[in-house]
Amino acid sequence: MVEVYIDGASAGDPGHSGAGIFIKNNGQVERYSFPLGILNNHEAEFHALIKALEICQSKKYSIISVRSDSTAVVHAVEKEFAKKEKYRVLLNQVLSLTKSFDLFFIKWVPSTENKTADELARQGIRLNKDLR
Repeated sequence: MVEVYIDGASAGDPGHSGAGIFIKNNGQVERYSFPLGILNNHEAEFHALIKALEICQSKKYSIISVRSDSTAVVHAVEKEFAKKEKYRVLLNQVLSLTKSFDLFFIKWVPSTENKTADELARQGIRLNKDLR
């Protein structure tokens, strides 16, 4: 099983945002930082999950366990429901991507267990600012 830690961060609400993804796969680790443009924090969290799922799909991972410190994203995925339309669109993308895996799990973790993904997301914010 591949462990995937994700985090989205935003410097403002909305503000420059970034996604961080940290993947552990049988002793191998992968680190990704992405600039996301101007988003709010919840949007950044959803985009981090989407990017992570796309990466895992491209690498043909079949069983993944995603860990996030965003209760909003974890609950939305577990319940397959988001109240606001802009999050529903992102959630539908997530749910569509999860169908490509044999097994998909998502679990909330405290931010203390998600520090690497958090730092990668903050790097994504800095990449955003570098693009200006």
